Order: sequence, then C-alpha cells, then structure tokens
Amino acid sequence: MNSSETTDTTMNAHKTLDRTFSVAPMMDWTDRHCRYFHRLLSEHALLYTEMVTTGALVFGDKDRFLQHTPEEYPLALQLGGNDPEHLALSARYGEQASYQEVNLNVGCPSDRVQNGRIGACLMAEPEVVAAAVRAMKNSVSIPVTVKHRIGINGRESYEELVDFVGTVAEAGCETFIVHARIAILEGLSPKENRDVPPLKPEVVYQLKKDFPDLEITINGGIKSFDEISQHLQYLDGVMLGREAYHNPYLLAEVDNRLYGSEKKLPERKVIIEQMLPYIEAELSRGTYLSHITRHLLGLYQGEPGARRFRRYISENAHKKGAGLEVLMNAVEAVETLRLQVMESNDRGGC
Repeated sequence: MNSSETTDTTMNAHKTLDRTFSVAPMMDWTDRHCRYFHRLLSEHALLYTEMVTTGALVFGDKDRFLQHTPEEYPLALQLGGNDPEHLALSARYGEQASYQEVNLNVGCPSDRVQNGRIGACLMAEPEVVAAAVRAMKNSVSIPVTVKHRIGINGRESYEELVDFVGTVAEAGCETFIVHARIAILEGLSPKENRDVPPLKPEVVYQLKKDFPDLEITINGGIKSFDEISQHLQYLDGVMLGREAYHNPYLLAEVDNRLYGSEKKLPERKVIIEQMLPYIEAELSRGTYLSHITRHLLGLYQGEPGARRFRRYISENAHKKGAGLEVLMNAVEAVETLRLQVMESNDRGGC
C-alpha cells in the first residue's frame, strides 16, 4: 500500500474483528492475489496473509511483504519469529500498514522454519512465546493472536497444552487459533503433518471449557458446513485451510450461512468477470498472469468442465504475453460444457 492508502484506511485497523469464519494463512497460497479473489466470494470471512518472517520486515523490503489492497479487509498479518524486539517492530509495521490483527505462527512444522527456531517448535518454549506476545501487545493497539497445534512430539499431553495456553494468555493473548493435530517435528514433511497426526477436535473443545474467557478458533481438516456448524456449537470460530483454496466457491456461501446475509449466490462466471479489472491492472504492472490465475483453478470444483477449465489455464497462462483472453477462453469452455450438460439433463427428464 502507498502512504495515502494507509492514511485512508487507518480506521479499518481498529474495527472489532468477527472471527466466526476465517481462511487460514497458507504459505505460497494466500498471497494478495488469492486474498483479493477470496474477498469477492465472501464479504465477512477474515483473511490472513502467508506467514511473513520478522527478518523479511526488519531487514528486507517491508513495503513489498506488507503489500495489500483495502478491498481485502478484514485482514490479518501472520508473523514468524521468536525475537520479542523484532516481533514488536514487525507488528508495528503491520499496524502502520493498516492490518487489523497480528498473528504469531506457532504451528508450522517445516524443517526450514524449525531451523530458524520459529513455528511449531516454539510450543516447547511457552515463556518465549509469552515474551513475544507481551512485546507485540505493548507495541500495537490491534489484536495480537497466536496460531498453534494441540502439541508437538515429546510434548503431547493435555496438561502441557494447558500450560502453553495459560502462559501465553497471561502475557495478554486473548485469541488462540488451534490446529487440532499435534506436529511431529522429525520424520514427517509439512504435507504429512497436515494429514498423518490424527485430528482431535475434542481437545480443542476441552480447551474452551477450561479457558471460557478466551476466544478459541479451530483449524484442521474442515471441509463442509456441517462440520463448521458442529464446531461452532462448542467454539468461537472456525478456520478453513486447504478446502477454502481447492474449493473456493464454498466461500460464496459463508455470508449467508454464517452471517445472516440473504444475498443471491454469485455465479462463477460473474466472479471471474469481477476479477478482470484487477488482473488487467496487475498485468500492466508486470505481474505474470499465471501468478494470479493459479488461485482460480478450483473455482469450478465439482462442476462439469472443471478439469477443462483447470487444464486450459494451466497450459496457457504461463505463456509469454498471456492476457485476459486466456481466462475468458477457459470460462467459455467450461460454461459451454455446463450448458450442454444441463440441456442433456433436461431432455433426459422429459
């Protein structure tokens, strides 16, 4: 954002956030292009950035890493780090850029993250996390939240989870986003850590019972509104990860199902049309088409022609000079097939 945009949107940073539903921070996925697309689907979903390390902000090009548009609000910045001073400074940069929440990553299990002593390995050091939260809280006026697992290998007991949450809560954290799996820090890849350790939502439910004054959101393996409704009977919020990315049209129902909206669900083709001015502006700045369209590939998930849509974009968006015509040709192909299928079904029903 430029300085004028920051000034114009400062007030947005201080709105009370509704965390009933959010889309998880996902590395290499929830960049600014993805978030702009997701916002077209849901007005109310709380969106998160990819994890941004404190090193990138303190020693790198912070304006590039903090770049976003006002259309993405409500929006939270996720940070990765362990140094209280650097985290406090990074949080301050986030608030100055008009992010509305700063979230500390204590859940990522990757080797690269562990080597920097950030992410899930910090669950073994609750006092370090507490010191980080305290420093950030003292540095900003926006909420400071923590995203973590229910444990890590070697520290898997419920009592240790309670110790972690209690220690961090005493430092001033009031909102915890809990991935309902442990993280196994040796021997499993990040992908395997999202599937192999079993989900234990009952542990998160118990955490809410034991800390009724804290705001507790659940994350991990959630794929349907039935599951969302189940979790919301016991918890304050639900965070969707991969399902929101691979099947993004699910987000189009969020406002009606969870926030009382009565708007007509947008057609997928209309969503694409609403993306076009954004894409055209980005192309004029030198952004490659494929950097944006890769986030749209799942829009027709489960619909006739979904594979044709994905294939056409994947085969053409990366080509030199690729422009809006690639996306419109893909839409025409899938919509033509969908129409044929509907006409065939109508004839079959006569």
